[in-house]
Amino acid sequence: MASLATFYERMFFIRRFEETLLDLFSLGKLVGTTHTYIGQEANAVGLIEHLDPNRDVIFSNHRCHGHYLAFTDDAFGLLCEVMGKAPGVCGGKGGSQHLCKGNFYSNGVLGSIVPVATGIALAEKKKGTGAVSTVFLGDGTLGEGVAYESLNLASLWQLPVLFVVENNHYAQSTPVELELAGSIAARGAAFGVEAAELDTTDVEVIHSAAGHAISRIRETGAPYFLVLNTYRFSPHSKSDDQRDPAEIDERRTRDPLLIAGARLADDERSAIETRCEERLAETVEAADAAPAAAPEAA
Repeated sequence: MASLATFYERMFFIRRFEETLLDLFSLGKLVGTTHTYIGQEANAVGLIEHLDPNRDVIFSNHRCHGHYLAFTDDAFGLLCEVMGKAPGVCGGKGGSQHLCKGNFYSNGVLGSIVPVATGIALAEKKKGTGAVSTVFLGDGTLGEGVAYESLNLASLWQLPVLFVVENNHYAQSTPVELELAGSIAARGAAFGVEAAELDTTDVEVIHSAAGHAISRIRETGAPYFLVLNTYRFSPHSKSDDQRDPAEIDERRTRDPLLIAGARLADDERSAIETRCEERLAETVEAADAAPAAAPEAA
């Protein structure tokens, strides 16, 4: 298990990377839109620690940066990609939402990744690799029928897929209570899929629960449905935020960085933050100097 200091460093870097993206967007340095993961970092860091980048597969969504960084640690490639630079993950042509590197894939079309992740799980099962296919979806995606079709087949065929629902309580600007009836966790259980639900921003608690889920998949070969109740501090995209500021302020008292950081000594936390800031500054400088993607390149 990674140390709490390692968890904090990964979360802090993701947070500062995303905050920097918003700054760069305001300066006109990003190509296309961006959806940040600010406030949800503990989910990616706590869970992905259990996955093997050389064997396991991740499918992410439009809010994919935190998942990507936790899985690959490729900050330069990601920043170049969203800046439209040639050294980007996809040569500067995929943008913020469509990343493909190694065993990591993301797509901005809600629901589209769920059947693909399920199909990959079927392929890995037939090949006998022991790989786990993990798909991150949000509460908004539970309005897509294909999510339930995938759950049905994953259960019917006993596929090694982990469905992770990051319920940040808003589908763009629509509160979850206005879009979904009933229990989210019960949706997985209804298909005979083992399910669990967490209401925490504590990275160590998430790490423990995710470890249990992934161990169950590896032991049984069967799917698992994990609901992580969370919250994004940032707008859906950039400035499109209609939430009550008081609500956001209250949720910030449960900031995963505050919770983890409070368990570290002040000097250790300060050293981590300084190291992250230096790395981020070097990454921004290198990406800014990188050549733009050529229009004629595929």
